[in-house]
Amino acid sequence: MSEKLKEEIIEAIKTVFDPEIPVNIYELGLIYNIDIKKDKTVDITMTLTSPFCPVAGSLPKEVAARASEVEGVTDANVELVFEPPWSLDLMSEEAKFKLNLSGNFMA
Repeated sequence: MSEKLKEEIIEAIKTVFDPEIPVNIYELGLIYNIDIKKDKTVDITMTLTSPFCPVAGSLPKEVAARASEVEGVTDANVELVFEPPWSLDLMSEEAKFKLNLSGNFMA
């Protein structure tokens, strides 16, 4: 049950975009952890591409709101962390492709 719920939460989070990058925050690697408690409270640990990101105040609230909208979730809490720091290595291959960051640069 919680694995299906986690997938639904991930799909909801994928609707949140960094306003400066045309890729959703999940594919960018900004979501570090999603923990679903027995009471269906969800704790999400996330980071930003930079501690100085202009949406530092609003993006975690948007993630919590999207997760809370998933059927079965009783509440969602988002913790913003900067350790480990975000890097391009955390991005999915899909995100790297969309941003033209994939491929062999040695060619």
